[in-house]
Amino acid sequence: MRFDLKQSVRVLTACLLATIFAVPPSLVAQVHVVSPSDLHHELLTATQLRQRNLETVKQFLSSELAQKNLKSAHMDPQQVTNAVSTLSDQELAQLAARANKAQADFAAGTLSDRDLIIIILAIAALVLIIVAVR
Repeated sequence: MRFDLKQSVRVLTACLLATIFAVPPSLVAQVHVVSPSDLHHELLTATQLRQRNLETVKQFLSSELAQKNLKSAHMDPQQVTNAVSTLSDQELAQLAARANKAQADFAAGTLSDRDLIIIILAIAALVLIIVAVR
């Protein structure tokens, strides 16, 4: 008996195709399905995180020092505060982290008023630039 390579390849291909078509596509697709409760939980978590970040940045910008510095730089504090809501989740998270760090550094005495003013104006300018680009 002689080994026939062509015949072996044909049999192997037929077996492979039969196996592929024998497995129902719905069985394969179920591996990637996310349950509605998981989806709801992730959505709720993302919404809560965005809300916390939004409140952090708005609180930072609504401080007396920030309001005074925005007005002295001829920026409308209300426009800057309203523009914060239009930022993406990632941009908002970055600004919230900067605002938290600036407040912590200022409270600890490692930042002077001048440094805080620069940070406030940089955040306000960044918010307005991002909004203007969109």
